[in-house]
Amino acid sequence: MTQILVIAKEPVPGLVKTRLCPAYTPGQAARLAAAALEDTLHAVVASGVRHRVLALRGRPGPWLPDGFDVIPQRGDGLDQRLAAAFTDAHRLRPAPAVLIGMDTPQVTPGLLRVAAAALAGHDAVFGPAADGGFWLLGLRRPDPALLLGVPMSVPGTGAAQLRRLRDAGLTVATLPELRDVDTPADAAEVAARAPASRFAAALRAIDGTSRPSAAAPARAPAVKAGPR
Repeated sequence: MTQILVIAKEPVPGLVKTRLCPAYTPGQAARLAAAALEDTLHAVVASGVRHRVLALRGRPGPWLPDGFDVIPQRGDGLDQRLAAAFTDAHRLRPAPAVLIGMDTPQVTPGLLRVAAAALAGHDAVFGPAADGGFWLLGLRRPDPALLLGVPMSVPGTGAAQLRRLRDAGLTVATLPELRDVDTPADAAEVAARAPASRFAAALRAIDGTSRPSAAAPARAPAVKAGPR
């Protein structure tokens, strides 16, 4: 049975969602990160997938629902951490795994069910992100060679990852494109598309109270690598 693996950072001010600053303070960015992570974890629970793993950098907090096995992240670069998360989850439970990050709070339980089911008939499942990265990657069998060395945090990250899968001869199911939350513009659009989410509620609360001056310089769009 397919398991779902979430890779995430503990939402600590100054360490998460730093691209939201200076439009938001580090504390506000951490609140948004915590809300996005909660939305993601609860979508995983609501998907009905029985086996759930959190590969965490940091310590668990009150945002973590019951029913997750927590494993530490390993590795330096994102490609190493993704590869290690797949390997460690498979060691814990030898089953196909769907991996997502904490940057798509709009993800739905239904979409996660589709991703999990896709591995019954495909070797991999891939969810492209609007910024050129990817928001989901599922593998029937872990293989570090499918991830190590893929260039991360560049505009072609998603294309390079998909090419790596296909060059290995894998059959790949593709999911709809989603937008990651990296910049203030991303945050506004994602919240608008998921107004009932915890993330949208946190954004409304912050924007309605103590947000830094709107005179902050414009942010250029950022490209991220993939789930983290």
